[in-house]
Amino acid sequence: MLINEMAPYLLFGFLIAGCMHAFIPSTIYSRYLAQPKFKSVALATLFGIPLPLCSCGVIPTAMSLRREGASKGATTAFLIATPQTGVDSIVATYSLMGLPFAIIRPIAALVTALLGGQLASMIERTRTDEKETIKIVSECTNGNCSTADVKPNTFFGKLKEALHYAFVDMMQDIGKWLVVGLIVAGLITVFVPDSAFEVFRDNSVASILLVLCLAVPMYLCATGSIPIAVALMLKGLTPGAGLVLLMAGPACNMASILVINKVLGRKILITYLSSIITGAVGFGLMIDHVLPRQCFLSNLVVQDACCHDKNNWFSICCTIVFVTLLVNALIRYFIATRNSQSTILNSDNMKQIFIINGMNCNHCRTSAEKAILSVAGVTSASVDLATKVAIVEGTATPEVICKAVEEVGFSCTKA
Repeated sequence: MLINEMAPYLLFGFLIAGCMHAFIPSTIYSRYLAQPKFKSVALATLFGIPLPLCSCGVIPTAMSLRREGASKGATTAFLIATPQTGVDSIVATYSLMGLPFAIIRPIAALVTALLGGQLASMIERTRTDEKETIKIVSECTNGNCSTADVKPNTFFGKLKEALHYAFVDMMQDIGKWLVVGLIVAGLITVFVPDSAFEVFRDNSVASILLVLCLAVPMYLCATGSIPIAVALMLKGLTPGAGLVLLMAGPACNMASILVINKVLGRKILITYLSSIITGAVGFGLMIDHVLPRQCFLSNLVVQDACCHDKNNWFSICCTIVFVTLLVNALIRYFIATRNSQSTILNSDNMKQIFIINGMNCNHCRTSAEKAILSVAGVTSASVDLATKVAIVEGTATPEVICKAVEEVGFSCTKA
C-alpha cells in the first residue's frame, strides 16, 4: 500500500531531480557563495532545498563548494538545508503525509539553514582564512576530462542525461534506503503493538526527545524517512515527533559529523548540530502546541479495511514501473562492480590504484573523481563506487592524490 501511494510521486520527483541535474550548470551553485555574508547563506539555502542530494551525497558536494571558494557560512547552510528536503522527498511527503507536512518541511529546512549558516558566518567572519578562496582546477587537466564532467550541449542530449541520472543514478543512490524505510515502516505497523508507545501518546516533549535520540546518529535519507515517520505517528507519537525525524534523521549522522569536524572545524560542527536540533525541536513543538495538530494527522495514509480502494490502476502501473527501474539500476550496479573488479586485476604497472572510503552514492563517486582529475599530472582517473577503488594514470604522486581526495571529505590510501 505504501509503495502504491508513493510510486507516482517518486517517479515525478526523480524526473524533476534529473532535469535539475542536467539543465542547471553546477558552477552556478558556487559562483554566488564566496562572500561570508547573509546573501551567500540565503543563496546556499535556496540552492540546497530543492536539490535531491542524500545525507552522504551532500557531504562531498558541500566540500567541493568550499574548495571552489564558498564561505563557511554558505557551506554550513548548504549542509543543513540540502539533506532535509529535495523535490523528490517533498512530493513523496505530500503523497503519504499530506499538504501541511509538505509545506512545513521545506520551511523548517529554510529557517534552520539560515540560522546555522549565519551563525557560522559570524563565527568565522573575523578569521583571515575566511577571506581566502581555495580554487580547484575548473578546466580538464591536460585535456582529459572525467565523463562525469562532460555534459551534452543539445536538448535531447541533456534530456537523455536527465533520464539516466533520475532513473539509474538516483535509483542506485537512494533506492536501497527507500526500500529499507518501507520495510521498517511495514514491520513497525504490523509487529509493534499500539500499546508500545502509549506512554508517549499526546506527550509532545517525550515523543520528540525519543525520536531525536534515535535520529541524530543513524543514517536516514530524506525520502526513506517518510514511511518510518508515518508508521511511528500511527502508533501514537505526535506529529511534532514525526517532523523531528524528517529533519534530524537525514541531516545528522555520524558520517556528516566526522567530516564537518575535520574540514570545517569543531565550532562549525557545534553550530551545525545546534541549529538542526534547535530547529527540529522548535518546529516540532510548534506543530504540537501552536498549529492545529489535527491538520497534520488527518492526511496520513492509514492502513484500513478499505485501503485497496486507493490502489487504482494508475498507482499499480507506477509501482510496476518503479520496481522495474529499481531492479534495472541494481543489475547495472552489479555488472559495473564485476567489470571494475576485472579491470583492477588486469591493470598494468603504469596505473596507480587507491582505496577511497566514505563513498556511498554516485555524487560521492563524482566528487572523488573530480578531485583526482584536478591534480596536476593526472591524465585519467576512474572511480568505482561499489569496490571503493580509484584507478589513476599520470605522473602525480600518491600523496598529492590522496590529499585532494581527503579535502572533499573521503579517506584515501594507496593500494
